[in-house]
Amino acid sequence: MALPQQCEAVFGTADLYGALGVRREASPQEIRRGYRQASLRLHPDRVPAEQKEEATRRFQILSKVYAVLSDAKQRALYDETGTVDEDAEVLQGDRDWMEYWQLHFKVTVKKIEDFQNSYKNSEEELEDVKAAYLNFKGDMNRIMESVMCADYTDEPRIQAMIERAIASGELPSYQAFVRESKQKKMSRRRRVGCVSCLPQPFYLPWQK
Repeated sequence: MALPQQCEAVFGTADLYGALGVRREASPQEIRRGYRQASLRLHPDRVPAEQKEEATRRFQILSKVYAVLSDAKQRALYDETGTVDEDAEVLQGDRDWMEYWQLHFKVTVKKIEDFQNSYKNSEEELEDVKAAYLNFKGDMNRIMESVMCADYTDEPRIQAMIERAIASGELPSYQAFVRESKQKKMSRRRRVGCVSCLPQPFYLPWQK
């Protein structure tokens, strides 16, 4: 199966840029950031055992997408024809995609998890949540996309943080938050696991 079709099967889009959650006009740096964020969230070591096989498959396909779009020649071919040279060196079949990821980012899953564990429920996270609430006028879609390290399993916890801050008078009561429709909430939850809907790239302290 060709790479675009593999993307459609696991990510719901045959567009390589869409699989990374970046614009077609994205710079090489933006493409790298998109890959980093998506790969961190899809890394097989970060899912339950019963999901590891599927996560590994998604991770491998995502890495192939990045290999194509980060190679100037292969990207130009894809942009012009919409096809991928499956025999290109960047897609060599025996490549260890986990090693490929490690070489690019030199960040271990343990470091990521340690940082997330120290950040979540911290004063720093609370301040970031309140700032996002103010910046986006209570829009939970935008808040969840901007809060560092957050995924949609964190939504009830983040929502409770905001509600407490509103009750104490620290934050204003925006209609977008207090009157959010059930349809919008359900739409947000349906997007869980969709790479094109992942939060914007976050940077760990040692990556800035």
